Amino acid sequence: MTKKRILFVCLGNICRSPAAEGIMKSIISKNNMDDQISVDSAGTIDYHIGEKPDPRMRKAAQKRGYTLDHLCRQFDPDEDFEEFDYIVTMDDENFFNILQMDEEGKYTDKVMKMANFSSDPSFTEVPDPYYSRNEGFNNVLGILEDTCNNLFEKVKDDIESENKQQN
Repeated sequence: MTKKRILFVCLGNICRSPAAEGIMKSIISKNNMDDQISVDSAGTIDYHIGEKPDPRMRKAAQKRGYTLDHLCRQFDPDEDFEEFDYIVTMDDENFFNILQMDEEGKYTDKVMKMANFSSDPSFTEVPDPYYSRNEGFNNVLGILEDTCNNLFEKVKDDIESENKQQN
């Protein structure tokens, strides 16, 4: 069985995508699927490479029981398109930036918006909390808890479908 790999992408990889990574790791662990699903995150810009996530996001996440120990990195089209099964972007800008990096259009089926997994049909993107107050970080965590749970169900269903096809 091949391990499914999820990559969350936002702008700087210091708020939304590392929070999604931490939440998803928690969901995967609670469901005993660490051997079947792995998670990482990246940013489309290089401003924060090697840094820990924003302290405000780490603090808000910790209050909800999530550990954000990721070191920020930039999306690498030469490796990430091949390595990941799901490339999940936090907003329209990053969605289109990632698609532009796929110059031949080979990986468009892997690139998706986090909004696609929202329980709220009016939801269009995960807002960037960087310039907001604490409530912005808590709002983003609430959105990500919902969307990560729904994305997890999709990945789990994909794994079950593949397992059925192989047997």
